[in-house]
Amino acid sequence: MKRFLVRSISELVTCAGGKKRGRAMGDAGVIPDGAFVVDGGIVRAVGTRRELEAKYPGLPALDCGGCLVTPGYVDSHTHLVFGGERSSEFVRRLRGEPYMAIMAAGGGIAATVAATRAATEQELAEAALPHLRRMLAMGVTTCEVKSGYGLDTETELRQLRAVARLNGMQPVELIPTFLGAHAVPAGEDADRYIDYCIAESLPAAAESGLAAFADIFCEKGVFSLAQSERYLRRAAELGFRLKVHADEMSPLGGAGLAVRMGAVSADHLLQVKEEEVAALAASETVAAVLPLTAFCLAERYAPARRLIDAGAALAVGSDFNPGSCCTCEIPLSIALCCIHMHMSIEETLTALTVNGAAACGCEDRVGSIEAGKQADFLVYSCPRKEFLPYRTGANLVRSVYKKGELVYG
Repeated sequence: MKRFLVRSISELVTCAGGKKRGRAMGDAGVIPDGAFVVDGGIVRAVGTRRELEAKYPGLPALDCGGCLVTPGYVDSHTHLVFGGERSSEFVRRLRGEPYMAIMAAGGGIAATVAATRAATEQELAEAALPHLRRMLAMGVTTCEVKSGYGLDTETELRQLRAVARLNGMQPVELIPTFLGAHAVPAGEDADRYIDYCIAESLPAAAESGLAAFADIFCEKGVFSLAQSERYLRRAAELGFRLKVHADEMSPLGGAGLAVRMGAVSADHLLQVKEEEVAALAASETVAAVLPLTAFCLAERYAPARRLIDAGAALAVGSDFNPGSCCTCEIPLSIALCCIHMHMSIEETLTALTVNGAAACGCEDRVGSIEAGKQADFLVYSCPRKEFLPYRTGANLVRSVYKKGELVYG
């Protein structure tokens, strides 16, 4: 159906109104007995069933059977394209070995770099495809994907080409990010490697047109604030929008740097300082928290409640990657947000939809059900949003629509 009415919705969660911050995140734009019109893959009108049936008599209808409907999820932080796996490191962490100690001993990101350098573009895309299908089944319709497992220009671009290839292989819309500064290559000096990124890999990535964003792992023992700022300034000069891996393992000040640089998002934030909570709240930078990573590392969660109460715009991403967080389970992420991070289900849905889109710079077209946006939406096997954390860890998504087309279910 090119033009149709979506109706028989017990509860329509629209998340309309653009990026939401602070208390406004609790307004998920819920319409009981809601409905909306889709035409050519775009939402044209939203209201109650009675209003739209009167305004569009005789329009073909998609009957949702009295179920919950929300926008499609936007996963704003993933490392989806990589070679190999690191299950043995997971066991080492279970035995008490810290993640950064494993990384310092040559494991961690460096282990994935070797496997990724050995993989072809086609092999990288094919390895990522099952994960994307899994994400689609849980309601992800848009997904950010980083490079970062090459640490040389050739492999980083190969990862980005694999992302472009994946965009044509399946329905989830992918937002590519260049993460050339994900770690210091073995045997290299951090300053020299940043020089290399500035002189060679960042310009090559910009010339390729394969990435919308540039990102860096600003962390003690990886890249300092000064090194990160040099990299980000060059990235901005080349036309990249900016993201920062900030304050994950130590309170280095990466969130403050992200704000000063006008980054679209500061991600992780497990160790963010109070003054930087205030800085994020006063800025346009989205605070992107990744509860699945904290769960997998048995670390404390990012202070989502403090960030929201201070007035920040909060997004939630999965951080799916082969090492610290080899999971992309949206139902588990919802449970962690509501149970352990003290977010309401309305705030959680906002963080997973329109604010996730804002963290990816695409809130103008996805992340909410409102006139002019893509018709990316989910139909669940439950009547209300409260069932999502209540049925803890269960995937209640029944069907997924991308641009008005059924792509799962």
